[in-house]
Amino acid sequence: MSIGLKRGQVAIENYQIEWEISANNIINLLKNTLKDDIVDAQHIGSTAIKSISSKPIIDIVVGVNDFNDIFKHNDDLAKLGIIYRRQDHPNQQLYVCGDLRNNIQTHFIHVVIFNSKEWNDYINMRDYLNSNEEKAKEYSNLKKQLAKKYPNDRIAYTQGKSKLIEEILESAKNKNY
Repeated sequence: MSIGLKRGQVAIENYQIEWEISANNIINLLKNTLKDDIVDAQHIGSTAIKSISSKPIIDIVVGVNDFNDIFKHNDDLAKLGIIYRRQDHPNQQLYVCGDLRNNIQTHFIHVVIFNSKEWNDYINMRDYLNSNEEKAKEYSNLKKQLAKKYPNDRIAYTQGKSKLIEEILESAKNKNY
């Protein structure tokens, strides 16, 4: 099973069922730990799209009613290897899992307000790409090209995807699939 990359590294692999299993294990761990403080958690990102290649890092979105609902669990989550990193984007908190002593990241947990724009963007993009094989292939091909061009620059890799992601989100928002 191949899950995880050194921080900043970019490598793309074909879909693996282990990614889904790992995502479900972490989601169950989060639900058991956060209990009533979690509204929902879902496997998102490219590892949740069976027809495309992805970085072998599992993305999960956690929906809460208020960020304090998760912050109060930070010590318990840390004991489970789920470490609070920072506010990653406006209206989003980032947690990571992995072999952090060796700078290997296996899971990114994006905590957002449930049913917010951020929540809906994550879910809509996943669902759109899972139902639109042509756009999924275009996205996968772009990711492969960018990974070859920027194997050690995740920021440039991510920036290179941004225009296509915006197009996908616009189509997904309008339910053009």
